[in-house]
Amino acid sequence: MLDNTQVERLEAEAVNSAKTRQPLYAARKKIFPKRASGSFRRFKWLVMAITLGIYYLTPWLRWDRGPFAPDQAVLLDLANRRFYFFFIEIWPQEFYYVAGLLVMAGVGLFLITSTVGRAWCGYTCPQTVWVDLFLVVERAIEGDRNARMKLDAGPWTVRKLVLRVSKHAIWLVIGAATGGAWIFYFADAPTLAVELFTGTAAPVAYITVAVLTATTYTFGGLMREQVCTYMCPWPRIQAAMLDENSLTVTYNDWRGEPRSRHAKKVLAAGQPVGDCVDCNACVAVCPMGIDIRDGQQLECITCALCIDACDGVMDKLGRERGLISYATLSDYNANMTLATAGGSSSVNPSLVRAADGTFSDKVAHFHIRKIFRPRTYVYMAMWSLIGLGLLYSLLTRDRLEVNVLHDRNPQFVTLSDGSIRNGYTVKLLNMIPEPRTIVVTIQGLQGAEMSVVGMDLPVGRSVPISVEPDRLKMLKVFVRQPAGQIQGTAQTFKFRVEDKASFESDEYTATFNAPEIAR
Repeated sequence: MLDNTQVERLEAEAVNSAKTRQPLYAARKKIFPKRASGSFRRFKWLVMAITLGIYYLTPWLRWDRGPFAPDQAVLLDLANRRFYFFFIEIWPQEFYYVAGLLVMAGVGLFLITSTVGRAWCGYTCPQTVWVDLFLVVERAIEGDRNARMKLDAGPWTVRKLVLRVSKHAIWLVIGAATGGAWIFYFADAPTLAVELFTGTAAPVAYITVAVLTATTYTFGGLMREQVCTYMCPWPRIQAAMLDENSLTVTYNDWRGEPRSRHAKKVLAAGQPVGDCVDCNACVAVCPMGIDIRDGQQLECITCALCIDACDGVMDKLGRERGLISYATLSDYNANMTLATAGGSSSVNPSLVRAADGTFSDKVAHFHIRKIFRPRTYVYMAMWSLIGLGLLYSLLTRDRLEVNVLHDRNPQFVTLSDGSIRNGYTVKLLNMIPEPRTIVVTIQGLQGAEMSVVGMDLPVGRSVPISVEPDRLKMLKVFVRQPAGQIQGTAQTFKFRVEDKASFESDEYTATFNAPEIAR
């Protein structure tokens, strides 16, 4: 157990200070975040490993869809206008599924933000994940905070040049791997990888890799916190999602103030002293360069590394963890009221402690029930209803469709025997990766028969049509009705298509036109 003065004080100044706002066009001040250790840091390592693993490995997963469809589990096949996701296949006209997923993502982001603040930004945002990865490389090559600051301030030497070139080269490799993984989602990954490295891939593949390499390198290595501060709109939107019961990373100044590194002297003088020893550990580990003790700030991504740093200091001092913690505004205000005697005095930490030094029973602590409130239930209900609606639609959707277009000119033709003939373009859509025999039948239109142009099929009211897997087949169909059977200038009837093997069917209501004289 250490004394306050035995805790190392880091010379760390907040680059993005809530007290002094930087001009919008000020030159970037470099941030050298110190490596943190603790439960939140370990959780971030886990999230980084999972998210990067999903991104880089997903294109290589296989899914057997039979001989007539690609076997890549996740594939956006632009050439054939298909999106494959394991057992799900999405056609262009079913884009509403993608739109629904985007709406779910938006509502989910609102739900997460309203309950646990900017957890998305702090743990799973791609910018955060890749910056973490770039920082791992930087620390491995140049050392931790002090070593990097010393190297940056020092003159250019052979050692500095070698270290910087090595770091940036690895960053570029990571950027290229990022761009390479992205293009694998749009074509068969093993095939495209061979083409990519043999120089036979399409030019657009190399252009995409080059663009994503440049953006990943720039955003993750050179701009870092500037992307979150100036480019991302979410810091400015998320405030509307928060309320007094939202969890945010909070400096509990009701127990931390007044700060002092000489607690014994201050207490001997009869003055109050808080738990904060002004060691600046929270500032040193912050990747956004802020001082959380200044309160909530636009730049804070709630990565909670300051919590780990502060908890480590509290452990050394033998004090309770949580000087910096996830807390709600309602709990914070209640504890501030207690520590200031209802607002009548400055913060006095002794007011929140019992005689034995433990926290008073009046101190408010967070409980998981507090985040479950009407707003949370509304977001959860919206998210669930959209998801259930998409799932129901997905499970009940038809994989066989028919669409019919009547010839515009001529609307009808009178044949030599007096019968009337109408022409139609019939589109049969087979939406499964297997060949099918589709029976096309006309229903209604008394006495009518149909014939298919270009196919040696008997004239009748029903004809079988072979349709290739995952294809649209267009037919030119003539429907003829004897003159004595015509009942008006415009009669409605149906084209019915059916797959006898799967019992799937679809119908389209069409119009048969005839002249007045044919009555």
